[in-house]
Amino acid sequence: MTAKASIQERAAAVPRLRARKAAGTHHVAGYLFISPWLIGFFLLTLWPIVRSFYLSFTEYSLLEDPSWVGIGNYKEIFLQDGLFRQSLQVTFAFVALSVPVKLFFSLLVAMLLNKSIRGISAYRTAIYFPSLIGGSIAVSVLWRNIFDLKGYVNHILGWFHIPAVAWLSNPDTSLYTLVLLNAWQFGSTMVIFLAGLRQIPQDLYESAAVDGARPLGKFWHITLPMLSPVMFFNLVLGIIGSFQMFTSAFIITNGGPANSTYMYALFLFEKAFKNYQMGYASALAWILLVIIAVLTALNFLASKYWVYYESEGGNAK
Repeated sequence: MTAKASIQERAAAVPRLRARKAAGTHHVAGYLFISPWLIGFFLLTLWPIVRSFYLSFTEYSLLEDPSWVGIGNYKEIFLQDGLFRQSLQVTFAFVALSVPVKLFFSLLVAMLLNKSIRGISAYRTAIYFPSLIGGSIAVSVLWRNIFDLKGYVNHILGWFHIPAVAWLSNPDTSLYTLVLLNAWQFGSTMVIFLAGLRQIPQDLYESAAVDGARPLGKFWHITLPMLSPVMFFNLVLGIIGSFQMFTSAFIITNGGPANSTYMYALFLFEKAFKNYQMGYASALAWILLVIIAVLTALNFLASKYWVYYESEGGNAK
């Protein structure tokens, strides 16, 4: 009986072994198919992140081997580098101005385009088009020409006998030109708002109209609550993108005048590729990562007080 039972157990185990072997073959095939992504992730994403973290504790100039300095870079950044504080102050001001302005115009345009009229698709495409080229060097050069002392804006002001304004060379106005450019690149944010508006049930507006609600009341009590998850998403992405703003500041003003547009990303770039202080620049990059992570976490914590989720039973999360 024991030998017979052993033979039966072995016979029953054969299909299981074959199934495991077939599953293992499928797993190998799956890994082979995603191997290009895995190679790219480990070599182009994960390894640079780990390497950057290590370099942030070293003195490295690309021409010599890294030398360990511990937290020396961080101590110099926080205690001695005045440009660090200046760039951080400018960047925070830029984020505080540009993100709300961009969200406002994106939502305004999205509501205007949320209509069922003839040719609305063409209007949406035309308004979204600037976002496809908004971050390019060519647009930055064009923006610089528009707000130059002899640019198009001052030329138009001259028609009304208004003196020319030094938009880019005046520390009081230079940052606002970059804020305006960032707000002009609202196409992607507008499309996301438009998708959110299309998901709001129309019967809510019809019921509100029956109760005598006015357009402003509908917007405040229906549109904003139902659109709050989309607004939260755009807010987080807007903050992250604004902290990394580089091209416009580099091409249009190069951080001037008087460091009034000296963005954090521009400061990091100069440390890395002008002064060849790669270790110092790596420390700056990790500080920026921590700042963005903290602000994102604070946004998620605050979202429970103003973001409405229908699945949560009509209450803010």
